[in-house]
Amino acid sequence: MEEFSFKGMGQVVSFSKTVAESDIYLFAGITGDFSPNHVNEKFMRSTQLGRRIAHGALLVGYMSTASTMAAERCTEPGARFYPVSLGYDRVRFTKPVFINDTITVTYRIDSYDRAKKRSMANVELVGDSGELCAVATHLMAWIQRT
Repeated sequence: MEEFSFKGMGQVVSFSKTVAESDIYLFAGITGDFSPNHVNEKFMRSTQLGRRIAHGALLVGYMSTASTMAAERCTEPGARFYPVSLGYDRVRFTKPVFINDTITVTYRIDSYDRAKKRSMANVELVGDSGELCAVATHLMAWIQRT
């Protein structure tokens, strides 16, 4: 088996996007999550949040976009090892993300385990206010191509 040579340590990528109302409805339709939190403006006006919020799983999807960007930067053409996600650990939603907020996800590869061929990244999602809205740790396995 070929030796694993990881070149992504310290790699940082960012991804920004305005969370549109269509994102919320398309995601609700795909997942079946039509919670009033996301699709009922009148209901949410009666809560302390005052308006609809983005699905947490949608925010994790934006984190996934950043992980794909990082993987593309770390993978050289013709490389024998290719990354696949093993999942997100310690996911927390610390502040709500509202419709029309512009979020920025920062994905930083902090460590790798050469023996297990795994990398770990710190993921942060910041909202319009500059406040941290979500965090996670992402784990990727680097699998060998045949």
